[in-house]
Amino acid sequence: MNETQRNLSKIPAITAIFWLIKIAATTLGETGGDAVTMSMNLGYLTGTLIFAVIFIAAVIVQIKSSRFNPYIYWFTVIATTTVGTTLADFADRSLGIGYLGGSIILSLLLITSLFCWRMMCGTVSVYSVNNRRAEIFYWVTIMFSQTLGTALGDWTADSAGMGYLGGIAIFVLALVGLLGCYLFTRWSRTAIFWAAFILTRPLGAVVGDFLDKPLSHGGLDLSRFGASLTLMLFITVCILLLPQRSAQRDTV
Repeated sequence: MNETQRNLSKIPAITAIFWLIKIAATTLGETGGDAVTMSMNLGYLTGTLIFAVIFIAAVIVQIKSSRFNPYIYWFTVIATTTVGTTLADFADRSLGIGYLGGSIILSLLLITSLFCWRMMCGTVSVYSVNNRRAEIFYWVTIMFSQTLGTALGDWTADSAGMGYLGGIAIFVLALVGLLGCYLFTRWSRTAIFWAAFILTRPLGAVVGDFLDKPLSHGGLDLSRFGASLTLMLFITVCILLLPQRSAQRDTV
């Protein structure tokens, strides 16, 4: 491996395009997960098992890839968000943990993953993800963050009584606040990234629910399959028309 390859991360550069596709991917995870578990009536456990297999296979392909590939990377992100959706729903609803309980447990798992990653690799900067150990921690952390996002989004919209539009407003404002911190403070860029990455998942979860939930529940009652296909096409077009480069190591 030459010096240039060692300095390249296997994730895309963190740009506006990255966040646009990330939000679309997390929304797809919600509608796609619900399509399998609810519309196809397979249930949360079966849905989780199906998407877990896809997630593991995608991570293996991503790790074996020698360099950044946007199609492999974003497919793996979508796999994490779909398995996160079904896993959170299974824990919250089938196991009876509840949205708040699920959010607390997943927050602890996420913090533990970041802590272990920091202790083992010396940094949790996403720009250092250019070796197998860091990649494993990266995808485990993402999976926990995606699962947490589903539980947190559902808790905000349902249990906290904010509704889908209220939940969307809360998470958009939180992300705008983080953007302000990035632009006008010297706070840790790594901490800001992970905070934004985590918050885009409940935003996507609430947007996904808003699209496909019945009108009587405050949603638009759109087809889960139609919404999922539209989001998949949108992501594909973004990748085709808006090329992404690999992030330079430790630039943030």
